[in-house]
Amino acid sequence: MEKTKAEIRVGQCLEAIRDRIPFVPRIAVVLGSGLGGLADEIGQEAVIRYEEIPDFPVSTVQGHQGRFVFGRIGDIPVVLMQGRVHYYEGYSMEDVVLPVRLMKKMGAEILVLSNASGGLHKEWGAGALMMMTDQISSFVPSPLIGPNAETFGTRFPDMSYIYDPELQEILRSTAKESGITLYEGVYLQASGPQYESPAEIRMFRILGADAVGMSTTVEAIAAVHAGMRVCGVSCICNPAAGISDRPLSHREVQEAADAAGPLFRQLIRNSIMKMA
Repeated sequence: MEKTKAEIRVGQCLEAIRDRIPFVPRIAVVLGSGLGGLADEIGQEAVIRYEEIPDFPVSTVQGHQGRFVFGRIGDIPVVLMQGRVHYYEGYSMEDVVLPVRLMKKMGAEILVLSNASGGLHKEWGAGALMMMTDQISSFVPSPLIGPNAETFGTRFPDMSYIYDPELQEILRSTAKESGITLYEGVYLQASGPQYESPAEIRMFRILGADAVGMSTTVEAIAAVHAGMRVCGVSCICNPAAGISDRPLSHREVQEAADAAGPLFRQLIRNSIMKMA
C-alpha cells in the first residue's frame, strides 16, 4: 500500500536525525509549561533542535524552547520534547502530532503528556496538579482525518482507555508517596488562542470537563492510534473564565506553572522511574 504524506514526513524526519539519536528511548515525554526544566535536570546525551530537522514544525510560543533532549531518568532512556507546537499557531493537525509519531518511530512505547490548563473547580487553586483520566477532544479536528497511515495504526482506533490505567496507578501511588496532592479529572482541549468565555466554561462543566487547555488531546489520540501507552498530568495555572473575576493572562499561567514546577517535575521524574 502506498504511504501517506504523514508517513513519508515522519520517515524523512527520522532519517535526517537517526545518526544523532544516542539510544532507543523507552519513554517519550512532552514537557508542558512548568515542566521544561526537567530537561536540564537529567544527564543530557544529545540535543536536537526542531529547526535542525527538515520539514519539522517549530514552536513559536514564549517559553517553549523547541528541542528534543535525550537522556536518562534513573536507568531509563528517555526523549524529552521541550516545547510543543499548537494548532492555534497555524499548524495543521498533521504538524501538531508529527513529533509524537516521530518519537514512536524512535522506539518509545510510553508517552507522558503534560500541560498548563485552566481549572473548572473553585477549590483547585493555581498550581494544583490534575492527572488526566479521560479527555474531550470534540472542539478541535481529529489528527486522524484523511488517508489512514497504516504503519501508525488502524483506521478506527478504540479510545475507551486513552490514559493507561496501570500508568495512572503509578502516578497516583507516586504522588501519595511524595506527599503531593494529585487531583484527577477530564481534560478538554479547545482550539485557542483566545481564552474561553464564561458561557463556554459553563458548557464545558456540563459536558464533564474538569480542566481546559489548548493542547494534548490530539497528541494522545495520535499516540493511542500508534499503539503507545499514554498518561498525563495537567498543571492548573488559573481558574477558568467565570470561575474567578480576574482577567486571564499568559503571564499568570507562566508564573503559576513556574511556581508549581519543582513538585510537578518531582512527580513526573519519580513516576517515570517506575514505568519501564
